[in-house]
Amino acid sequence: MNRMHAIVQSAFGGPEVLTYAETDVPEPGPGEVLVRVGGAGVNPGDTVLRSGRVPELVSLPWTPGNDVAGVVAGVGPGVSRFAVGDEVYGLLPLSPRGAYAEYTAVPAAVLAPKPKNLELAQAAAVPLVSVTAWTALSVLAGVRPGDRVLIHAAAGGVGHVAVQLAKELGAYVIGTAREAKHAWLRELGADEVIDYTAVDFRDAVAPVEVVLDLVGGAYGARSLEVLRPGGLLVGAAIDPGVDEQRAAERGLRYVWVTADPSGELLSEITERIEAGRLRVTVERSYPLAEAAAAHRAIEEKRTTGKLVLVP
Repeated sequence: MNRMHAIVQSAFGGPEVLTYAETDVPEPGPGEVLVRVGGAGVNPGDTVLRSGRVPELVSLPWTPGNDVAGVVAGVGPGVSRFAVGDEVYGLLPLSPRGAYAEYTAVPAAVLAPKPKNLELAQAAAVPLVSVTAWTALSVLAGVRPGDRVLIHAAAGGVGHVAVQLAKELGAYVIGTAREAKHAWLRELGADEVIDYTAVDFRDAVAPVEVVLDLVGGAYGARSLEVLRPGGLLVGAAIDPGVDEQRAAERGLRYVWVTADPSGELLSEITERIEAGRLRVTVERSYPLAEAAAAHRAIEEKRTTGKLVLVP
């Protein structure tokens, strides 16, 4: 078990820079576990990092991927929470050793036991989107029963989880998505769904307390127009199109959400999944060697739910 296959990126660029290569199996260091990867989630942020839009966050060469689910294959010094054979999942911190691989070394603190009712590939789709959505809605926005919450790109990875979590918090939930996805979003709990290809959401939405903007760009500034006085815009796009000052000039608030790896928070997510209160949809799984194809699909921005790589 000294060698493995992994996706290795040595230059910034398009999906073609993702190379399926043979490399060394990492050794788990102090506080780390070695995970035999059963699935790696693919996220829009992965494509942003690959492209070089934020080069300060990436040290090349590297293996991408923040979402992982798999089986513990080894433990480093000081690890007592997990043992070889445990099924785990987690959100990885940025490092040269990501989840697009057959094995990865992971800080034990970011892992949690995998939900018992999910296969590994399904579980790999959960960490980033659930942590992002929960942080945005519960921690930053403090959504309360009766709040009106608008979620842009509601059918995407973070979006469809945010719809469910906002509903659990007691909100009246409005989402933007193509018409073909409206029925599905209503099943997840959306009270209203707006076809952004047919109407301007500003003309269709009554004032809301919170907007979760997963699109960015022009959507950021336009979203300020549908917030109640004192309302909050939570941005989750690399290009949010707005900042704190611009929001404050209108008597509004703006904050950008980050998903901090946390095994403790994932354990709370696990409880919701096992109880049937939260589901994460995987639209398609790709073989690890086809990571470039998965990135192309993400960049088309038509994905329903999540995409996953399977070694």
